[in-house]
Amino acid sequence: MSNFISIRNKSGSISFQVYKKTIFLFIILLTIAFLIFLVSLSVGSSFIDPLTVIKHLVGNGSEEHAFILQSLRLPRTLLAFMVGAALGVSGLILQGIIRNPLASPDIIGITGGASVGAIIFIVYFMGAVSLQWLPLAAILGAGIVSILIYLLSWKKGVTPIRLVLIGIGISAAMNAFITMMLVISETTVTTKAYLWLTGSVYGANWQNVYAMLPWILVFIPLALLFSRVVNAKELGDDVGIGLGIRVQYYRFILLFISVALAGSAVAFAGGIGFVGLVAPHIARMLIGRSFAALVLFSTLIGGTIVAVADVIARTAFLPLDIPAGVFTAGIGAPFFIYLLYRNRDK
Repeated sequence: MSNFISIRNKSGSISFQVYKKTIFLFIILLTIAFLIFLVSLSVGSSFIDPLTVIKHLVGNGSEEHAFILQSLRLPRTLLAFMVGAALGVSGLILQGIIRNPLASPDIIGITGGASVGAIIFIVYFMGAVSLQWLPLAAILGAGIVSILIYLLSWKKGVTPIRLVLIGIGISAAMNAFITMMLVISETTVTTKAYLWLTGSVYGANWQNVYAMLPWILVFIPLALLFSRVVNAKELGDDVGIGLGIRVQYYRFILLFISVALAGSAVAFAGGIGFVGLVAPHIARMLIGRSFAALVLFSTLIGGTIVAVADVIARTAFLPLDIPAGVFTAGIGAPFFIYLLYRNRDK
């Protein structure tokens, strides 16, 4: 009995095989993500029965819980899943084009650039300009720093090792700049900036969800579109060139997709760390190295990690609402040490 399911259209222009184990694991992950989704909507300062939540989602709920579910918990939960999905796929792309298992948006400076953009906005423009412009400032910061990293890494092309080393150096510089801004700013501004840097989806609303959604709907499918390119590039630049791939061109495009996803995630949820590192590795442990499947799995795993962290953050220490970034760092830091240990001889 075959372990694969063949999918092909009538003309034969689209033809591929899917490993049955991959489909089975994907269904399990979808089920886990849905259960976390229900738990996130059910728990909080007041508990709502999951059956009541399901009735509300299908349009048969009562008005009693409408405000809590519709205005408070549902947008927050959806934003948590979208932010985690964006970070997971962003980290997956970086690890693919850099061919380094330790690459992620927060480690090579993309998250740092977004944070610098946001901190400059908070310190100098908050109050004078609407807070709605904060996401744009973060995305611009991520874009500018990423271009700087790319230009500094260029020497007759961009090599993965140079890109990651320059990125780590820029990341350290961004962290130093952020620390300086926090020290010289007023206490009230510093408190707001520090909470944002920790990473949280606290106060999420439908406007945030609608603003984040296009980034997910555009750039994650784009990542899928370039899956064959990434699969070839992971074999090395020489192999990619031999297969007719414009290595530098696609490296820039994929880097742009990664920056767009990471920048939008940081823009709407702050500096949530380590998700872009952890989610792709968990996906590889489950299904191997097929990039198209990894995009789907990283999307689900990243979203689930942030959603779980947010549930813990707002329920474990009631009535306090702890930033979700505290708990993603608590998961990610030991995982990062494990990866360093596992790759110590490579």
